[in-house]
Order: sequence, then structure tokens, then C-alpha cells
Amino acid sequence: MSFHPAESKRLLTHTIAEWTCALKYEHLSPEAIQAAKLFWFDSIGCALGGSQQDDAKILLKHYRAMRGGGDGKATTFVSGFKTNPVDAAFLNGHMIRAMDYNDIYWKADPCHPSDLIAAPLALCESEGLGGKDLILATIIAYEIEMRLCEVGRPGVREYGWHHATLSAFAAPVAAGRVLNLTPEQMVSAIGISAARTFCPGAVTAGKLTNMKNTVDPWAGRMGAESALLARGGFSGPEHIIDGKEGLFAVFKHVQYKGKPATFDGEALVRDLPTSSTSHYRILDCGMKSFPIEALSHSPLTAMMKTVKQHNIKAGDVREIKVEVIARAADILGDPHKYRPDSKETADHSLPYCMAVGLVDGMVTPLQFREERVRDKSLIPIMDKVKVVANDEFEALFPKFQPSRVTITTNDGKSYSTRVDVPKGDPRDPMTEEEIAVKFNALGGDVIGKDQCKKLQNFIMSVETAENLDELFELTTARA
Repeated sequence: MSFHPAESKRLLTHTIAEWTCALKYEHLSPEAIQAAKLFWFDSIGCALGGSQQDDAKILLKHYRAMRGGGDGKATTFVSGFKTNPVDAAFLNGHMIRAMDYNDIYWKADPCHPSDLIAAPLALCESEGLGGKDLILATIIAYEIEMRLCEVGRPGVREYGWHHATLSAFAAPVAAGRVLNLTPEQMVSAIGISAARTFCPGAVTAGKLTNMKNTVDPWAGRMGAESALLARGGFSGPEHIIDGKEGLFAVFKHVQYKGKPATFDGEALVRDLPTSSTSHYRILDCGMKSFPIEALSHSPLTAMMKTVKQHNIKAGDVREIKVEVIARAADILGDPHKYRPDSKETADHSLPYCMAVGLVDGMVTPLQFREERVRDKSLIPIMDKVKVVANDEFEALFPKFQPSRVTITTNDGKSYSTRVDVPKGDPRDPMTEEEIAVKFNALGGDVIGKDQCKKLQNFIMSVETAENLDELFELTTARA
């Protein structure tokens, strides 16, 4: 293979591909395996709830009309619709993502690694593989996706790009491992996927639409299709990350606060885990205890603690001052977020989440039903929420996600609470029992409580499964 003179160095896609192809289930740590099962437990719960969202129903109807017969080798959750693994990866991935309730990791960039794991699941089913293959691919997906979110200086989010841009580099790696690609094929799969999945940040800026929860699952879809194409001999650019006009070169031209954007390419592949004693990134990922944008968790937790401690009622409140990092203020407190008219905007609206949490005493999927989002009685409460960027907190991010909420009551008293680590963070993780509560709340009305318990048992012992047929039987709603 010939290189341009400037690209005679070893390219990052080759290092990633060789590590991925060499990693085996036996190399995984017990802690990483347990974490993978817990993230699948959480993700399938999110998918069961997500299946009931309007956008998930629109997509299922669309793909059923496009594909007809329903006689493929891959299964979609809840409906049991049979299709090809590429479409199943997308539909299932979207269900996981649809409620914005799945996992979260945020360093230089944010990501939701579980947006990508429906692709290896669909390929495991279509290839007749079992639980160990799924766990291996899942841990690989988390490892590469999370590393990509660490290496930007600053992250791509800071200059207007969505993290699905980075997901497109990770998705084919996990999918390709299921297909047992060679390193050369894996390099091509990365190039095929990433070449067409750059995503502007408009999908999460201002007024939000169904695309907010769709772009990352679409990257997962591209990962599955790209891996299949690469297995068939289709080629993709090996220099897509750090070569000529690749990711690093494209963003090098961007100025951020007077300096060019850069990436730490060495950090992307430094100390990749190779044994059962290695540290795997999946252990550093968090879960969501609220179905809202990640940076809302700390302020909402702080407000709920304050309200409970001081027995504050909505009618008592004159102002709710919310101090957060600058990007949280930008994402969650812009003018559109004070008048949300859809679930997509509401779950990214700090004023809405604080107002509905104050009035209802909880923030669950029920608070994002259309009739609640459009309830005009919440508008006066939202207008009392003042979102302020705090420079001190900025310096602590991303190690911490600090927020301080100060509630001033009508009698002039002020009550303040600061939260640095929200529930679900690896430093305050959700237990299997806590995930089960969330899972049953999301899935109980979809597949039934008994089926939820059977599904939990299957997922938490999935490494023993020779195939995944029972998983899809249990995620399918009974007629």
C-alpha cells in the first residue's frame, strides 16, 4: 500500500484495527464484563420505553413500508419486526436513544456509547453468535467511543459539531469485531463509515426536532453497514483520522478563542487494554437517573434536594438561580428552551426541567408527554429560572459536573445547594436494583412485569448464552 509522503507515519486507524482484532473475550476484566451487562440492562429498558415514542413509531412504520415482508435475520425490539441487520441496528439504536435516558460520558466531548451497541447486537443475531461475542463488541464500542471524546482540544462540540461525528469512527470498530474482520478490513470499515457521517451541532441547538435522538443511532447504522461492506471487499480511506484531509486536518483550520483546534492523537491509542487486569473505559461511563440532557442532572439534583430539605412549594418561589458551566448554559438555557413545544426541546431545557420538577415533585418520562410539555401553567415558573455561567465551575469540568442552585422565596429567604457528582456517575453508580426500578418503570407496560424480570435474568447472565434468540423473544411484546 502506497502512502503520500506526509502520511508515511503509522496511521491511527491501523493501530485501532490491530488492537480490536486481537482483543478476545478472555482478555476482558470481570469488572468490565459486569459493567457491559449492566449497561445492556439499562439500555434495553430505555429501548422498551423509547419504543412508545412517536418518532420510534414513525421510523418503524417507514421501514416496514420500505422493506415489506419482514423476513430478515435481525429482530427489532417490541414489535418483533424481522429485517436486515443494518435496519435493525438503526431501529433498535434509536429506541435506546429516543428518550435521552441512556448512558452518558462527557469529557472534551459528550457521548452516549449505548447509541452504538445495537449494531453489534443485530450482527450477532444475524450471524448466529452468542453472549460473549456481544459483550466483547460492547466493551470495544465503549472503549473507542469514550477515547474519541477525550482527545479534542477543545472538543468538536465547542465549535459547532455534534458528537455523532466521532461516533461514526467508533461504530464500525464494534460492528467489525462481531464480523471478525481482518485488520485491513477494519481500517476500511472505519474509513467508509466516518467519510459520510460528519454531523453539525444544529441538531441539538435551539429548537430541537426528532433528529436530536437520531443522528447517533444513524452513526451506529453506518457502522454496521460499513463493516459488512468492508467484509465484502469495499475499501475506505485509511487516513480518515490523522492523515491528509482527515478528521484532525479538517478541524485544524478552526479557530477557538484565538487558537487552532487540535487533537491528542497519541492519547487515542495510548495504553489500550489487553488483559483481564487492564482498566477498560466502560467502567468510567455513567448512567442517567433522569430522562434529560446530561448537564441538567446536577442542577436538578441540587434543586430537588433543596426543595425537599426546606419543604419549598412552587407558589413560594420568587427565583431559581442556576449556576452551571458555560456550555450547559448555552445548550440548556438559550431562549428557545424557555418555551419548549416538544419533548426533544423540553428534555434539553433547564428551565422546563426545573419548573416541572418543582411543581410535580419528580422528573420522569411522564413529565415529557406532549400535554405536560405544552402546559402553559409552567411558563411563569420557567421564567423564574435564571441560568448563569460560573467560571469557577468551568475550571472543574469535566472531572466534576458542578452546579449550584439558589432558591429565593417570596419572603426574601435564600436556600442554596451545590452538587458536583450526579447520581449515576461512576463515583455514585446506579446499582442493579436501582436500574431494575428504572427498567420496570419503562418496560412494565410494554412487555409486562413478569417478562421484565425474565429479561433482567437473561441479560445479567448473557455471557452464558450460545445465541440471542431468547433476548429477542423477551423484548417482543405479547399480542
